[in-house]
Amino acid sequence: MGAATPGSSARDPDSTLYPDGLPVPRRYWAIATIVLAISMSVLDSSIANVALPSIARDFHASNAASIWVINAYQVAILASLLPLASLGEIVGYRRISQAGLMVFTLASLGCAFATSLPVLSVARIIQGLGAAGIMSVNAALVRFTYPQRLLGRAIGINAFAVAVSAAIGPTLAAAVLAVAHWRWLFGINVPIGLITFIIALRALPETGTSKRRLNYVGALLNVATFALLIGGLQALAHDSAEPLAALQLAAAGLFGFALVRHEVNRPAPIIPFDLLKIRMFSLSVATSIASFTAQMAGLVALPFEIQRLGRSAVETGLFMTPWPVAVAIAAPIAGRLADRYPAGILGGLGLLLLAAGLAALAMFPAGGSAADFIWRMALCGLGFGFFQAPNNRTLLSSAPRSRSGAAGGMLGTARLLGQSLGAAGVAILFRAYPGMGSNVVLWAAAAVAVAAALLSMARLSGSPPSAAS
Repeated sequence: MGAATPGSSARDPDSTLYPDGLPVPRRYWAIATIVLAISMSVLDSSIANVALPSIARDFHASNAASIWVINAYQVAILASLLPLASLGEIVGYRRISQAGLMVFTLASLGCAFATSLPVLSVARIIQGLGAAGIMSVNAALVRFTYPQRLLGRAIGINAFAVAVSAAIGPTLAAAVLAVAHWRWLFGINVPIGLITFIIALRALPETGTSKRRLNYVGALLNVATFALLIGGLQALAHDSAEPLAALQLAAAGLFGFALVRHEVNRPAPIIPFDLLKIRMFSLSVATSIASFTAQMAGLVALPFEIQRLGRSAVETGLFMTPWPVAVAIAAPIAGRLADRYPAGILGGLGLLLLAAGLAALAMFPAGGSAADFIWRMALCGLGFGFFQAPNNRTLLSSAPRSRSGAAGGMLGTARLLGQSLGAAGVAILFRAYPGMGSNVVLWAAAAVAVAAALLSMARLSGSPPSAAS
């Protein structure tokens, strides 16, 4: 499975037996485990949103305080993603995934039995740490599970799972809440997590270990930087929290500066500066951040835009559906195409479609028909679906196999950072344009999508990525 890092141990049986992916049927069991684990972790990013009013009522807390049920999970993931990816290169991706899955499952049980809002928030932080363990090595495990010639197909399957999980979160939550208490939103993870863990014990590939130690100072600086950054961006959504947001963002900048000084010259830094020097890798990361910024901004603003145009809440839910459905259709197709065509062109064309769809939505007239709105949403979904799998494949393939963990961690970090920037941008524009904020956001998102397309196409001038040793 490629050369190990300097100082790697010889204990790497799957690398010896299966130098280019696992054999069938173990390959299928492994990808099933990977997909189940990532689906649960992505679902829990949004599944609790619908239940916030019920949670606040049960714990006699304010609506603003209940938002920490969401924020705690997201901050924990982004703050710990890169350190856990680095740890995966040291102890093996399989171990990190299995440990993350078990922590996530046990924390879900803690969420289900939480006796107060602070207890639930702490359980969500622990659950987020488990989810970060899953996400940090998800892409690396995919790379070691499938042969290189089928890597795009495997990433397409993974992208499909992520897209569907993100899309059905609110719908699934509403269905559960219609028949059961909100605690079951977390409790349902327990049996699924245990089954997935049992399969993971036999199916996931071994990927070797390294004798180097985790850089604890760099890990702490990384946690402080990203926790303060995301906390500051989330605080921008509240008028009364502007001073706190400014303080958090300034502190994030100081910790970030210290992190760069500490890490930049290390051979295997937590923030992979060594990989960011690879043009194809850095362009893929930049493309990912920009595209997820545009996507999140559009998805957050659209419900407000739909209701601004005079549609009901029920119609809003129906009108939002074509986007994720189109992503789910396009992602596996794009994954197969990514094994044959450059990501620069596939991603660039997909992001131009996303930009066109967002611009068309921004121009949608108040009296327009449902069919006219639906095709615009579907165009956005198809465009984003054709970007994601090829971009992820190129990002992974442009890094050496021995740094697959860092590449996968950066992939997840780019996605979450882009989503956080998109949500913060919506809050800022809504405050700047109180009456037309949702429409302004759609135009801004279209412009960011065009910039992402240009970044994607800039990769066409470089050499194509190959499976590095």
